[in-house]
Amino acid sequence: MMALPGAMLSSCKKYLDIVPDNVATLQSSFANANETEAYLFGCYNAMQNLADIRRNAGFTTSGEIIFPFPLQDQTILGGQGGDDGFQILRGTQNSANPILNYWDGYNMGVDLWQAIRRCNTLIDNIDLPKDLPLYNKVRWIAEAKFLKAYYHYWLLRMYGPIPIMDKSNPVNATTEQVRVKQQSVDSCFSYVVGLLDQAAKDLPPTIQNAALEQGRITSTIALAVKSEVLATQASPLFNGNPDYIAMKRKDGTSLFPATYDAGKWQKALDAAKTAIDAANTANATLYDLKLTGSITHLGDSIRQLLTLQGAVVDSWNQEQIWTLNPQFGWQYMASPRVTADAAANVFAVYSNFSVPIAESELFYTDNGVPINEDKNWDYAGRYTLQNGDQQHFYYIRYNYPTAKGNFHREPRYYADVSFDGANWYGSGNTDDRNMNYVNAVNGFASPPDQLRYNATGYWAKKLVPYQSTAGNSSVWQGYSWPFVRLPALWLLYAECLNEVNGPTAEAYSWIDKVRARAGLQGVVDSWNNYSRNPGKPATKEGLRSIIHQERRIELAFEGQAGWDLRRWKELQNVLTNPVQGWNVFNRTVNGYYQVVNVFQPIFGLRNYFYPIQDYDILTNPNLTQTLYW
Repeated sequence: MMALPGAMLSSCKKYLDIVPDNVATLQSSFANANETEAYLFGCYNAMQNLADIRRNAGFTTSGEIIFPFPLQDQTILGGQGGDDGFQILRGTQNSANPILNYWDGYNMGVDLWQAIRRCNTLIDNIDLPKDLPLYNKVRWIAEAKFLKAYYHYWLLRMYGPIPIMDKSNPVNATTEQVRVKQQSVDSCFSYVVGLLDQAAKDLPPTIQNAALEQGRITSTIALAVKSEVLATQASPLFNGNPDYIAMKRKDGTSLFPATYDAGKWQKALDAAKTAIDAANTANATLYDLKLTGSITHLGDSIRQLLTLQGAVVDSWNQEQIWTLNPQFGWQYMASPRVTADAAANVFAVYSNFSVPIAESELFYTDNGVPINEDKNWDYAGRYTLQNGDQQHFYYIRYNYPTAKGNFHREPRYYADVSFDGANWYGSGNTDDRNMNYVNAVNGFASPPDQLRYNATGYWAKKLVPYQSTAGNSSVWQGYSWPFVRLPALWLLYAECLNEVNGPTAEAYSWIDKVRARAGLQGVVDSWNNYSRNPGKPATKEGLRSIIHQERRIELAFEGQAGWDLRRWKELQNVLTNPVQGWNVFNRTVNGYYQVVNVFQPIFGLRNYFYPIQDYDILTNPNLTQTLYW
C-alpha cells in the first residue's frame, strides 16, 4: 500500500482519501494468505498507536492528570506531540495547527483516515489470495469492519459530524468525489453500530491461542464497544444538544439532532445487557491477585490495594475485556521517589504526571460517600495536618504529618493515588510492616530541579505496578494498556438503567458489585447511614450523579474520564475552577501545606469538539468547520 506522500501534505489537493492504493503493490499485498494477514495486521497499526496516552484526549484533557509548564525542557515526553495534549487545558488549542489533529493525522504519527482506507482495501481485495480458507476470510473481514468502525467512532467523539468513508475512492476519482462531506452525527453513529453488528457475528468470542493472537478483536470486544457507542449517542453531548443545533452542512443539512430522543437510552441499555451476557459467556470475572517476585510480607490491607491496582496493571487478566498490545511507557512520569537510588539518579524518575487536588477529592470517604457529603468526615478541616496513626498504619507512614484529607478514605484512594506521607508498597521493598513512603517535603520525593518534579503533590499510583523499581538500575514492570474492563460495562449498564427507568434495585445492584470489590457498602445503605443527603440515590438525578462519580473513581487515570465528561457535558464544570496543588517547592511542612493555584484551565463550549485544520476547510469547500471555531 502506498503511504501518503509528504509532498501531499502541503499541496492544494490535501483531501481525505485522495491517494489510492498502488495497483502493483496491491497485487503483492494480496498474493497469498500470509501476505493478506500481514496486510490485516497493518490495519491494526493505528489502533495500537491509540494506546499511547499522549494521543488520547480522554487522558490528557480530562483534568485527572496535568503536566507541568513551563519546564526547562518541555520535550521530555518526546515523540509525536510530546506533552501538547496536556497543554490544551492551558488554552493552546487552535484551528490553524490543531493539537491532537486526528482529522488529517498531520504530526500525529497516526492517520485514521488512511487506516480506514486500508481496512476498505482489505475488504475489497480479500478474494484475491487463492489459498485463504473461508473461515479466515470471514474473520478477517469482520476484524477490518470492527477497526473501521472504531476509527470512525474515535473521530466522531472528537469532531462530531464526520464523513463516512465506507468505500475507498477509485483511482480515477474526480476532485468533487474526494471533497467529502460530513454526515449527521446520528448517521455516523448508525454507520458505526451497523459495522459493529456485522463484525460481531463473525468474530470469535475469545482468543484461543494467546501466544499467536493476543490483542486481536473478539465478538465480546465488539459488543462492549457497541454498548459504549450507543451510550455516547444517547448522552447529552449528542442527544438533542441545543448548543450545536446551529451546525449545518453547506447545503443546509442539519448535523446534530434538534430534539432529545429517550429511545436512544433504551438501545444503549439493550446493548449493554448483551455485552455483559457476552462477557459472562467469555468467562470475564473480577481480577484475582497474582503475585510475582519475592514477597517479604503482605497482609490483607495491602493485598486489597494490589488487587484493585492489578486489575489495570496485570495485563490480559480475566477482568480486561479489551487490552491493546503496546505497553504503558510512562511509569517514570507517574512515580514518586521513594528510595535513595531514585533520588540519586535524576533521570530515573521525573514525576511529572501531577494529580490535581480536585481529582484526589473525588474519591469517597471510607463510608463510601463523597467527602463533602459524609456527615462524619471533617470536610472543612481537610487541609489541616494530622500525624499518621495506627488505624492507617498500612496507608500512611506512622507518625508522619500529612493532610487530614488523606485519612478515612476508601481503598481505591490508597490504591490509585499517592501523596506526601503515603506508604508505597514495592519499588524493591515488599514488606508491608515497614514500607517505603513518600516524603515530598524534604525527602527523596522532593523536586531536585525545575524539570523533574510533580506540580501538585499527588501521584497517579495506579499506573505503577508494585514490581517496578526506580533507581540506579530501574526495572519497570511492563503492562499493556486496557481499553475496556468489566466494571466499566457494569457501570454503563447501571447508567442506562437509570436513564430509562430511574432508580431501581437492579441499577443499584450493578453499582454495588463494583463498590463491593472496593470494600464499600451498597449505594442505598451508604447514603442512608452516612450522607447528609440520604435520599440522593432515590431520585433519577441523584443516582445519575452517583453513577457518574462512581465511573470517574473506578476508571480513574485509564483514559476514560475525559470521554465520559464530554458526553455528559460535564467537563466544562469540572474545569471551571483553578487546578490546585500543594506548594511543592517549599521545604517546610507548614509552607508545603498551602493550597496554590497551578493554573486556570481554559475550557469553553467550543472545546467539547476539536477544530478541523483551517487548511482542510480551505481546500475542501464541502466541509463545515466545527461550531464556535
